[in-house]
Amino acid sequence: MKVFRLCLILMLLSAPAAYAQGTAQEKTFNAESFTLENGMRAVVIQNHRVPVVTHMVWYGVGAADEAPGQSGIAHFVEHLMFKGTDTVPPGEFSKRVRALGGNDNAFTAQDITAYFQSISVDHLETVMIMEADRMRNLAFPPDDIDSERLVVLEERRQRTENNPTGYFFEQMRTALFPNHPYGNPVVGWLHEMEALTHKNVSDFYKKWYAPNNAILVVSGDITAAQIKPLAEKTYGVISVQETPERNWTSVPPLLANTRLVMYHPSIRQPLIQRLYRVPSTIQDKEISLALEVLTSIMGDGASSRFYKSLVVEQKIATSAGFRYSGTAMSDAVLRISATPTADTELETVEAAIDDELRTLVKEGVTSQELIDAKTRLIDAAVFARDSLSGPAMIFGYGLITGGTMDDIEYWPRDIEAVTIEQINTAARQFLDPDNSGTRPHVTGYILPPEEKEEGAVE
Repeated sequence: MKVFRLCLILMLLSAPAAYAQGTAQEKTFNAESFTLENGMRAVVIQNHRVPVVTHMVWYGVGAADEAPGQSGIAHFVEHLMFKGTDTVPPGEFSKRVRALGGNDNAFTAQDITAYFQSISVDHLETVMIMEADRMRNLAFPPDDIDSERLVVLEERRQRTENNPTGYFFEQMRTALFPNHPYGNPVVGWLHEMEALTHKNVSDFYKKWYAPNNAILVVSGDITAAQIKPLAEKTYGVISVQETPERNWTSVPPLLANTRLVMYHPSIRQPLIQRLYRVPSTIQDKEISLALEVLTSIMGDGASSRFYKSLVVEQKIATSAGFRYSGTAMSDAVLRISATPTADTELETVEAAIDDELRTLVKEGVTSQELIDAKTRLIDAAVFARDSLSGPAMIFGYGLITGGTMDDIEYWPRDIEAVTIEQINTAARQFLDPDNSGTRPHVTGYILPPEEKEEGAVE
């Protein structure tokens, strides 16, 4: 099972340029939806190119919902969902899906846990029966919990402890989100994972896994009229269960920028990263849309401001990135990164980044940059509409984190309505290097040992 960062999902959420200019009020996907009597929502996105569907169940629970001292439990339960029920023995779920010619997997993030299968439409009912079965009937043999814990711990070692960039990014998020569960890694802290008990994981599963805390999304060669009786037959018979309110702590206002430096023998090329806490779509839709367009201007391809300035013109970096995704229940993250050339110091690259941001804050973006960015974003939708899994991911993640059907269907229209002033206002509010307000950024340097300054502590 995979711990995914789904930061780039909404980059697919748009439509062709001709669509935006001529029929901007039309829906992008024309998805259908209904709600079962037990509160489980369902979304169907038709795509009749091939007789295949992507079937997903999204739960409104993730790493941010873990009790203090129990980090990693959401991801642990995701693993245990493949350990069987009374009717599906351990390990049989994926074997049966593969035997039917399909594939399956799952992922956990801060806000969600999701399970999916890609399967021919004639086998859809079979996977729905199995998925509904493990929604409430999961077995928790103590031996399986102990053995799977070793698997999860090894996954953490491979993805984090043995990956200096991943380990450092984890440290940066912790600094960015003090007093907030987003500061904990999805895979969990190693020492807390080691201490999780059979009761911990069983209680977590029983508390959160319920039809009224889940969204069914099916994308492919099927209609809502065909899906609804299957959903009622499988998921609809599961009883409603009261689930906890998702009341998270708040990040306090901060006044100081944080700087982290890590030296590691596995690092061959230095890297600078900077993280900003900014509003998510659910917190402030107008700012979020402005930041989406600004991201395209600053970081989308070789013509973007950062790449053109740092890589092409100044020749002080081999790569430069500017990324934002507003899909989150709490604050979202905007990330700037760059890799310097062999003869360039990280401080030089950081100064160049700040200069670009100062120019952005002082002069704003241009009309042509706005037009080009909107075109890029809107053109990207053709790939999402042609995909089976893409729309399922977009609707699932968007809805489970508080968005609406209209937010997704009319995203191109909303992007088209973004103004220069909205973009410039967001840039001034969050990206001014000389005035970070109460949301300071976290800057990180990753360096090989030979870059270490004399007297520095490793």
